[in-house]
Amino acid sequence: MNSARALVLFDIDGTLIRKAGGHHRAALEDAVYRVTGLRVSTADVPVAGMLDRDIIAAMMRARGAGARRIREEMPAIAAAAQRLYVRRCPDLRGKVCPGVRPLLRRLRRSGVVLGLVTGNLSRIGWKKMERSGLREAFSLGAFSEMARDRAGLVRIAMREARRLGLAAPGARVSLIGDHANDIRAARLSGVQAIAVATGILSLAELSAHSPDLLLPDLRALPIEAVTGV
Repeated sequence: MNSARALVLFDIDGTLIRKAGGHHRAALEDAVYRVTGLRVSTADVPVAGMLDRDIIAAMMRARGAGARRIREEMPAIAAAAQRLYVRRCPDLRGKVCPGVRPLLRRLRRSGVVLGLVTGNLSRIGWKKMERSGLREAFSLGAFSEMARDRAGLVRIAMREARRLGLAAPGARVSLIGDHANDIRAARLSGVQAIAVATGILSLAELSAHSPDLLLPDLRALPIEAVTGV
């Protein structure tokens, strides 16, 4: 196997797909209720850019749950949320962001390895990729339950790409996302930060966080920006 000289990591919500419906939020809320009996809501939680695990914790804290209870019940809640979402996930082929499909095809033809770095729990993230028709493009993923923050997920994805022999030592790595947290994670991980304004943040709002490259949508991404050639 020839290791690739470029690895591109993508956020999911707002970057690859958008307006996917309330099924994800509902799965998190319902999982908390089924496991704990607490009636919770994402209504007052700024979920954009957050990890699913942190969204669950925030909802539970709002209902008075302490840190120990949240920690002890988190595994069961995360498992329940994933089961619920996998059963309920709608067809997402019409929710793919502009330019995503042709970009993924071009990157793969160029020999670039593609991965996911997302706040979604793993079965939720992969199900979204399956139902949007994007699954086959991605060789690996790092998800909410794997690290404490998004920068940790970037590092996990990089290590996995190298462990599998997919990315060469010193490969150029880029993280593409729609939120300030994606830019921050790229900075903390020492990789190129590419921001795309297909989520809830505008070009001006993303610009304030100084990404290496800022795009209105992924139709505007030149391949050379991630391959370096």
